Amino acid sequence: MHAVVVFPVRGDDILLGIKTEKIGVGRWNGPGGKIEKGETPEQTAVRELPEETTLETTAAALEKIALVDFHNQRADGSTFLARVHMFLALAISGVATDTRELVKQTWFNRNNLPYWQMMPADREWLPPALAGKKVRATAWYGPEQRVLLRKTEIHIVKNLD
Repeated sequence: MHAVVVFPVRGDDILLGIKTEKIGVGRWNGPGGKIEKGETPEQTAVRELPEETTLETTAAALEKIALVDFHNQRADGSTFLARVHMFLALAISGVATDTRELVKQTWFNRNNLPYWQMMPADREWLPPALAGKKVRATAWYGPEQRVLLRKTEIHIVKNLD
């Protein structure tokens, strides 16, 4: 599965919300979702942002900050891979509004994100990405993505193509 996560930016603040379904349920995260057939990651980001926040952006306003492969284990022991393209939305319009998929939307200072209530690997790959590095990472999660099964691999790269 290929997906995107978008982190809307307003000055030094980043918008996060509590996911209400699927991967990351009950945790702070940026809006995002599955890349549909025929879509680019950027097109998905532009589509998903208003669906989950009512904010809007353009592909030109997106900055790709990371590409993360999440190896996820299900309760039955089977696994699946989610390759997630991570973006900052540097220009947005509208007012963030809770939706069915993302609630308690809150602007956090980029230096004070609630990492203890986010996906466990986020505290490893997101800080260097927010510091301007391009990050390629691999994380291995146990069932329901609650715990990391091993240390997240993080590589700083020149580009994410």
